[in-house]
Amino acid sequence: MQIIEVVILLLTFLVLLSLRVPIAYSIGLAAMTTLLVSIPSIPAFTTLAQRIATGLDSFTLLAIPFFILAGQLMNQGGIASRLIEFAKALVGPLPGGLAFVNIVACILFGAISGSAAAAASAIGGFMGPKMEEEGYDKAFGVAVNITSASTGLIIPPSNVLIVYSLASGGISIGALFLAGYIPGILVGLALMIAAAFMAHKKKYPVGARVNLSDGVKKFFSAIPSLLLLFIVIGGIVAGIFTATEASAIAVLYTLLLSMIVYKEVKVKDLPKILLETVGTTSIVMLLIGTSIGMSWVMSYESIPQNVSNLLLTISDSKIAILLIINVILLLVGIFMDITPAVLIFTPVFLPVVQKIGIDPIHFGIIMVLNLCIGLCTPPVGSLLFVGCGVAKIKIQKVIRPLLPLFLAMILILMLITYFPPLTMWLPKVFEF
Repeated sequence: MQIIEVVILLLTFLVLLSLRVPIAYSIGLAAMTTLLVSIPSIPAFTTLAQRIATGLDSFTLLAIPFFILAGQLMNQGGIASRLIEFAKALVGPLPGGLAFVNIVACILFGAISGSAAAAASAIGGFMGPKMEEEGYDKAFGVAVNITSASTGLIIPPSNVLIVYSLASGGISIGALFLAGYIPGILVGLALMIAAAFMAHKKKYPVGARVNLSDGVKKFFSAIPSLLLLFIVIGGIVAGIFTATEASAIAVLYTLLLSMIVYKEVKVKDLPKILLETVGTTSIVMLLIGTSIGMSWVMSYESIPQNVSNLLLTISDSKIAILLIINVILLLVGIFMDITPAVLIFTPVFLPVVQKIGIDPIHFGIIMVLNLCIGLCTPPVGSLLFVGCGVAKIKIQKVIRPLLPLFLAMILILMLITYFPPLTMWLPKVFEF
């Protein structure tokens, strides 16, 4: 690896980002500029185009558009409102109850849809006005919504875990899905504790108690939505179908649920839903393609091997190396979206952690949780923009109430990092 290639790669990428060039183009142009330093232009253009096309030629990646479509159907099919009512019955009467409802609803919706942005939009659009009506500060409600929506990327089905499986060379998606449950739930609980302290300090109101019959009714209303989790994950764990096949089944199930059971999606709505799915899928796939291209360029320039050697010369302690990687990934998450970050940095850091005896499944959850925190941070945090956009509030006003919630997420990150059984227990139980 020549220092000049690393400097060109980083400098080109950062300059393009600072000029507000879309991140997919920034990644692709940075990779191409770096490659042009090493080989002539025609082979450089041909090779990078070939790597992008080859990287997207994957059966595993078919799961992503299907899960995106399932998320779109859920977003418009009345599933969010039923999950919110169910969450109200569960945690509404607690101190700061509506904040708890927001968190639980985001966890459930994010887990079912596999989309953090969909959870932030659907739950935030419904819960934001409700929390304001009850006397909650608007910025507090938005901060809770943004951070809790990120749990949908840890709790399966998760598109990001599918991307990590691809970047890591084919780690079992089923094992990654199982490994995400306990960390995702712990993040949700930590956010609830932080929100409870903030609600107590601000003296926010306690939600009204729900009588037993009403609670049972709301539970049964939400059962069809909750069943999707058992169908998708249960089918993968039992070996009935693959993650890609599970994504297609998720689309079929949510279509039937939205159109026949809840009757909130009509045939005339389908073209719009499909177009939105195609638009989102196109953005995601372009990001994946250019990120795979950059990952290959980095490998060609021997960057991962040199980073591995550098980290191992700094220390051979698991604690120190994992701390360094966590800090780097937290910084990366501030400036880069989660999908390209996973594709680019998995080949860089995975060889390092494997040399010190860290399981790739455990590291996958560490990486995704790190980058989920980045989704909530300025200047590139996509969830921050979605949450603030839905609530129509300036980002600056949300930063202060976000800080205690960030602290809660980082504490869970440290716990997950240094206590592997929290991620590895379920995969071992189901022999993945």
